[in-house]
Amino acid sequence: MRLAIYPGSFDPITNGHLDIIGRASRIFDRLTVAVAHNSAKRGLFTVNERVELIRESVRAIGNVEVSTFEGLLIDYASDSGALAIVRGLRAVTDFDYEYAMHQMNSEMSPEIETMFLVASKEFSYLSSTIVKEFARYGRPVDNFTPPAVSEALLKKFGH
Repeated sequence: MRLAIYPGSFDPITNGHLDIIGRASRIFDRLTVAVAHNSAKRGLFTVNERVELIRESVRAIGNVEVSTFEGLLIDYASDSGALAIVRGLRAVTDFDYEYAMHQMNSEMSPEIETMFLVASKEFSYLSSTIVKEFARYGRPVDNFTPPAVSEALLKKFGH
């Protein structure tokens, strides 16, 4: 069984994330969307809220599960028996950071590959940060997020 891990903070999940999830789920037998728990960083949504929003958003994709992790991603991937780590790239700036992480992870666990999936054109500008900023000021974000996320953002910001 070929398992891949798609890690991130997903605060919140966007249609760009869903695009990567859908594409990766067709390549691997199983895909785990792994929500990073970083106690040094306070997100808009709690880790549990993010997990629930992702589960709701990927419900129709049968080979995708959602989990959380703390610590080093490469340790989590290794402990999970993953064959690969999937990372989405929007721009060259993403590549610089992700390539450095790939190099470090390869040093620690060379048996785990890193697969870069380039963002589809319609999502190349999209980020959780931008979505939150628009939602904060009452602008609709339903073109950029799954319905459950749009609704949750409206509630968070009192709109």
